[in-house]
Amino acid sequence: MDLDAYVSERRGEWNRLEVLARRRKLSPDEADELVLLYQRAATHLSVVRSHSPDPILLASLSQLVIAGRAAVTGGRTFSWQPVLRFFTSSFPAQLYRARRWWLTVMVVDVLLLWALMWYFSANPDVISLFGSGQELQRYAEEDFAGYYSEFRAQNFAASVWTHNALIAAQCLASGVLILPVLYILGQNMFALGMSGGVMIYTGHADTFFGLILPHGLLELTCIFVGAGVGLRIGWAWIAPGPHRTRGQALAARARGGMLVALGLAVTLGVAGLLEAYVTPSGLPTLVRVGIGAVVWLAFLGYALGVGGAAHRRGETGDLPPEHSVTPVPTA
Repeated sequence: MDLDAYVSERRGEWNRLEVLARRRKLSPDEADELVLLYQRAATHLSVVRSHSPDPILLASLSQLVIAGRAAVTGGRTFSWQPVLRFFTSSFPAQLYRARRWWLTVMVVDVLLLWALMWYFSANPDVISLFGSGQELQRYAEEDFAGYYSEFRAQNFAASVWTHNALIAAQCLASGVLILPVLYILGQNMFALGMSGGVMIYTGHADTFFGLILPHGLLELTCIFVGAGVGLRIGWAWIAPGPHRTRGQALAARARGGMLVALGLAVTLGVAGLLEAYVTPSGLPTLVRVGIGAVVWLAFLGYALGVGGAAHRRGETGDLPPEHSVTPVPTA
């Protein structure tokens, strides 16, 4: 094949494609021409690549095909609008739609936590199974409070953020099986109940609640949300509801779960900052707990208030039609 003749014969099409690809607005005829020229240029690139070692020609034609593809598929620039929509509509709407699940999980787990703390604090023989009296006293007087100031604040914030995000993600991901979510919740409530029981038994209840509440209110609520949404996903294939198959119900709930996972990554980041900077700070206990309570109430107001408003507007949190996948012409 005479490559020079091949390139010379098609140079006019390439130039025309370059012109059309740069235009912001095209008439219907020009749009059809753009698609046709893009498809042809992609074929030309394949032919040239197989017959020519010229890197300059290949790079030039590749760049033209990329520009043509971007023009055909409507390449988008970054916009904050989808981010704003996520935090004002999609995420809170999903929180509101799943509210019965995570609020139920929250109430049941808080009651279980109080029961565990009361049981351990009232039964020192059970506590002694986990350590000697001297070890438990050292934990209450030194180790518990020292945990929050052992590392540099920024490193500690990142550590607790990733740890808690992992727990929430595990609850969401394993929700389809239901039992693993219950196990994760039980394991965490047992550990926290045991810790609280030791602190209450040794006379350090004020230290325990003064250090747990500033960040724990939001942190535990996020875990409860992840668990509740995960259980809601699992229930979808048990009771899909009318006019839907189990697969359709599970897919819809799973898509909503992914939105919640993204939102919880942000809220757990806030909880991590509270745990690293507010909990171990020198502020009075009442102030630290007050900050945590305000942030927690703000999250509840966001989930139930903003989420309820988004739900009443018809927001489902699912993918809107404009985000559906459409086929792209290829050579």
